[in-house]
Formats: sequence, structure tokens, C-alpha cells
Amino acid sequence: MRAMVVYDSVFGNTEKIALAISKALGTNENVKTVRVESVSAEQLRGLQLLIVGSPTQKFKPLKTITSFLKGIGSSGLQGVQVAAFDTRISVDDVKSSLLRFMVRLGGYAAKPIANRLQKCGGDLIMPPEGFLVKESEGPLKEGELERAVSWTQQIITALKKS
Repeated sequence: MRAMVVYDSVFGNTEKIALAISKALGTNENVKTVRVESVSAEQLRGLQLLIVGSPTQKFKPLKTITSFLKGIGSSGLQGVQVAAFDTRISVDDVKSSLLRFMVRLGGYAAKPIANRLQKCGGDLIMPPEGFLVKESEGPLKEGELERAVSWTQQIITALKKS
């Protein structure tokens, strides 16, 4: 399987999740983990699986991720299985009731990433997933790397069925 995990990270938490996902996909030369600024459209050709992740900031993905996705084009992921993830603070950990309301209203980064991947022709293989950080700069909550591996194993199972 030829797969790629594309991500951006501000404080290193999203990068840790991306690396855990990539490792769970396999350690062969057909699985690449690439920071968004180092990936080109040509590298997406021939992929069977593309997973994209971003931290959630201001209720959405980073601009680097959004720009990358917009640059793919409406049929650039035709025939590619896709999945999206983000890192986020749990709404339960937000102390301000106004901010909790805003989080519920504005959402997180994974869903807009998944929507854009589909607009590019990708087939969403798994619902978007969020991995939790303790505070805005992290660290990841305990067990989140293991959850990333488990989520990836679900993706692998779904790939085998498709």
C-alpha cells in the first residue's frame, strides 16, 4: 500500500500523532510522513491512502493545511482513500462557558479537512478524528498516541474491505 500522512504542527503534538499513525501503517518505503510545506501535488500521484492532520486553532485547521488542500484540485484525489485528524482541547476542559459555546459552534479542524479531501475526489474511509491535548500547547493527554494507533488499525481494516 502506498500511503502518506501529511500534517502541520505548532507545538509538536500533531506531529507526534502523525508519526504514530505512520508507524502503525507500516515501516516500509511506501509509507511517508511529510510536513505540509514539504509535500507537492506530484507526490500524491499513485497514493492509495492519504491522511491529513492539523492542530485546531480558531476552530479550524492551520492556513498551511487549508492552502495545501485547496491546491490539490477537484479531482486530484480521485480513487484515493482519505482520512483526517486534528489535535484539540476537549470541550470538557474549556473553563469559560462562552468559549465552550464557541467551540461547539465553531467546531474543530478534522471535519473541514475531511470535507475538503472529499471535494478533491477522495473517498473518506473513516470519520474525522480528534486527539486531545491537556492545554493549548499540550502535552497530549495520556493514551492519545495509543488511540491514534487504534484509529489507524481501523483504517487498515477498512482498506482491506474496500
